Amino acid sequence: MEKRINRRRFLTATVVSDKMDKTRVVQVKQVAKHSKYEKAVRSFVRYKAHDEKNATKTGDVVRIMETRPLSKDKRWIIQEVVGSQV
Repeated sequence: MEKRINRRRFLTATVVSDKMDKTRVVQVKQVAKHSKYEKAVRSFVRYKAHDEKNATKTGDVVRIMETRPLSKDKRWIIQEVVGSQV
């Protein structure tokens, strides 16, 4: 496990929209078991992430980092492209 310098959160997400300039909508998938029925329950959360160079496209798997508020909805920055899903 790598040593974390700060307390920021890191998540792996998929880019679902690249229509805005320097902003990407990313979707984080979470799978958890239901407490009573023990069935796998999928949930999705969407975040807006900053992409300074407009380098990512729809379908890319990226690593995002939590940061200070950059706009009304943006609180994440795209750190790196992990892979491509398409």
